[in-house]
Amino acid sequence: MRTASITRNTNETQIAVSVNLDGTGVRNIKTGIGFFDHVLGLFAAHSLVDLTVKADGDIHIDGHHTVEDTGIVLGQAFTAALGDKKGIRRYGFFTLPMDETLASSAVDFSGRPCLIYNVEFKSQKIGEFDTELVHEFWQGFVNAAGCNLHLNLHYGSNGHHIAEALFKAAARATRTAVESDPRQTGIPSTKGTL
Repeated sequence: MRTASITRNTNETQIAVSVNLDGTGVRNIKTGIGFFDHVLGLFAAHSLVDLTVKADGDIHIDGHHTVEDTGIVLGQAFTAALGDKKGIRRYGFFTLPMDETLASSAVDFSGRPCLIYNVEFKSQKIGEFDTELVHEFWQGFVNAAGCNLHLNLHYGSNGHHIAEALFKAAARATRTAVESDPRQTGIPSTKGTL
């Protein structure tokens, strides 16, 4: 089974993440930030990755450290669970409608981190959640997972819908990319390594 559990403790956050890439989307998420729990749950449900997240952070200051560090630890967990990446599809793409919003995501688990984020929120907050933290989460994930991730907002006006569409689109693209490809027996690269 392609699973991993990663713990990261700093002076600002204590985070534990477990993933099962061959799961069914079972999730148990507690970060202390309600909207963040919500979108992480969407990511698990739509990627079909079983996900456990326990985060204790300095949210009395704001959510920045908790959100960014959770992205880092989730990325580390994906790296560990993917191992040498033999037999995966490697690439995934998905365009997702969410009411008035349309977002797309493309991902390549190449071993090279690169985030392209063409997203603009019309508001700075979704409830108490800072919308700029969506970018911080994905930057942390990309850096630690060593993947290319392109997130594009084609259009949309409601911040809640935009954030949900991004997490769901990324989840669906990730689901395709990390799936086992029955025709791919080795590492999906002409270089022989990822």
